[in-house]
Amino acid sequence: MSFSAVDHGMMARALQLAERGLWTTSPNPRVGCVLVRDGEVVGEGWHERAGEPHAEVHALRAAGELARGATAYVTLEPCSHHGRTPPCAEALIAAGVARVVAAMGDPNPLVAGQGLAMLKAAGIATASGLLENEARELNIGFVSRMTRGRPWLRLKVAASLDGKTALNNGISQWITGPAARRDGHRWRARACAIVTGIGTVRDDDPQLSVREVDTPRQPLRVVVDSKLETPPTAKILRGGPVLVAAAVDDEKRADSLRAAGAEVVVLPNPHGKVELKDLLEELGRRGINEVHAEAGFKLNGSLLREGLVDELLLYLAPCLIGHAASGLFNLPELTSLDGKRLLAIRDLRQIGEDIRLIARLR
Repeated sequence: MSFSAVDHGMMARALQLAERGLWTTSPNPRVGCVLVRDGEVVGEGWHERAGEPHAEVHALRAAGELARGATAYVTLEPCSHHGRTPPCAEALIAAGVARVVAAMGDPNPLVAGQGLAMLKAAGIATASGLLENEARELNIGFVSRMTRGRPWLRLKVAASLDGKTALNNGISQWITGPAARRDGHRWRARACAIVTGIGTVRDDDPQLSVREVDTPRQPLRVVVDSKLETPPTAKILRGGPVLVAAAVDDEKRADSLRAAGAEVVVLPNPHGKVELKDLLEELGRRGINEVHAEAGFKLNGSLLREGLVDELLLYLAPCLIGHAASGLFNLPELTSLDGKRLLAIRDLRQIGEDIRLIARLR
């Protein structure tokens, strides 16, 4: 299907609006909507947070009577089911919209084509696929949860130019500069959960909260702690929800963590470690779309080995630390380069004095 330059421009605007909900819509997708009549924008809106009106409703309210006969550009297929809010497809029909252009279909099985079908049955012209890749990227975690039953996992690592993340004595603060750390906090803010390991909690005692940027909500913090060794005094247990994933059912230790405000789940694998795939599926059931992992080389390696890393967010500092320091990933030695893991670099730029690289596993 061919789309006009106006169609492209209006959908680009709808995507800009959707991005305003980057840090707030979870577990819902980020959605924007623009209503256009006679070449003029008559209403626009975006989904701000779960439980509140969807993008289409905001745009329809802004347009009022001018919505009749208009084209609606929406970044995700309008919903057709009753959730916490009524179906947007019904609202568009009731407003007398003449045409609806969606960037992409809704991967939610409760919708999945039914929204556009409902509009079409009401005599409204429909089209989809305009700027679909951009819309998918904006909601990559929601798509992952709906299609795979687990969140999108982005693994963040800060390293020296020789690929070292910490000294042998555990010291790692700070390898990268303040601009890179601020940028890392923006990625934390867009995630629904931040995952780390007991090693990082022991060595660094991090808060793992969003501090460098203003955010209306803090992500859930998750500690992978097989033996429930997280001290009840750990900073990560303060200031927001925390989930501790364990492999042992030690009631005494679990109770001390619960008293400190954490929730404990026991998800063992046959090797006495936390079953990481089960943990991600558990987070998916809780409506977590994007996971931001900031851990040490052991958990980093485990996540990679088990095929759970979707994207690498790598900050490289212009310094050298030496071969004895800790590396990026605890991975088995290769005897042939045929076994190397291939990456597709999606973005490469300088942040302050550091280099930021975003790559995906091929």
